[in-house]
Amino acid sequence: MTTQTAQAAQAAKEERPLLSVQDLKIRIQMENGVMHAVDGVDFEIKKGKTLGLVGESGCGKSLTSRAIIGINPKECETTGTIGYDSADAADSELNLLSLDPKGKRIRSIRGRKIAMIFQEPMTAFSPMYTIGNQIMEAIRTHRTKNKKEAKKIALEMLGKVGISDQEKRFDQYPHEFSGGMRQRAMISMALSCNPELLIADEPTTALDVTIQAQVLELMQSLQREFGMAILLVTHDLGIIAEMCDEVAVMYLGKIVEQAPVKELFYNPKHPYTKGLLKSMPRLGGEKSVRLDSIEGSVPMPIDMPPMCGFYERCKDRIEGVCNVNAVPKTDISDQHTVRCFLYTDRPEGESP
Repeated sequence: MTTQTAQAAQAAKEERPLLSVQDLKIRIQMENGVMHAVDGVDFEIKKGKTLGLVGESGCGKSLTSRAIIGINPKECETTGTIGYDSADAADSELNLLSLDPKGKRIRSIRGRKIAMIFQEPMTAFSPMYTIGNQIMEAIRTHRTKNKKEAKKIALEMLGKVGISDQEKRFDQYPHEFSGGMRQRAMISMALSCNPELLIADEPTTALDVTIQAQVLELMQSLQREFGMAILLVTHDLGIIAEMCDEVAVMYLGKIVEQAPVKELFYNPKHPYTKGLLKSMPRLGGEKSVRLDSIEGSVPMPIDMPPMCGFYERCKDRIEGVCNVNAVPKTDISDQHTVRCFLYTDRPEGESP
């Protein structure tokens, strides 16, 4: 292979997404039918970039993120493709869903190359072991078997996330940490093996706004240092605006709109996205003006007929169209897609 050919091949590899999720579906058998918890989700995350996955509680965000590393409950029947293209040739062009969730291959990737920050660190950390012991466990599993070296790395990571007096904190238990410190310790454990992809499942939900800002700034700083990609799962559009390059809006198991973050904020298309944006308080807004709200609640996705899941709550619904047809995905531009009959009049599966 010539130098020029090798450079072209390397450039092509760098252009490929680190993670590519295609037609991801998660079904759960319930007593009264089959729940379509995640229903045909598609998205990509490029190396070093941040994708925000936003939506109301119960729309399938956490199930989607956990499916990537194979830690959903056994009741979840998962189909589709989760392509992973690691920089390591041994783990390039993998379909993560094809791997045994308890097998050695996925366990060598989980934690080492794809790490996760959980929503509530008090339940993610074991109360029976010290913080240092649990961070060291991840390091000794994936980086080094040497106990002294693992402890040194763990102490360095605690320092990187802004925890002072690391030697003392290393030997403390999770209940001895404040909420903000536990979240920082969770981040240090997730980043201790220099992952290529960090999945952050609502990492600041339980924190006050001051600590929240510090944690987000920390994640951005560590992303620049390690060059990792981030999948940020949240319901807070303010965090999305600050952290993300691209955003996917999820509703009732589907991505209803996806676009670069600025495009989505300044040119939203889906009525649900518009409702989310109008419900946000804005600096300088008139005090007497009430914030908009989205009436109703998310329906249970159990044996639903082909229709728009947002139909009952939508002010712009089209009778006889939105309630009788599955909604196709429409390209607004090269980087902006939406699922809404306001932008197409073709039922899903019908030829253009």
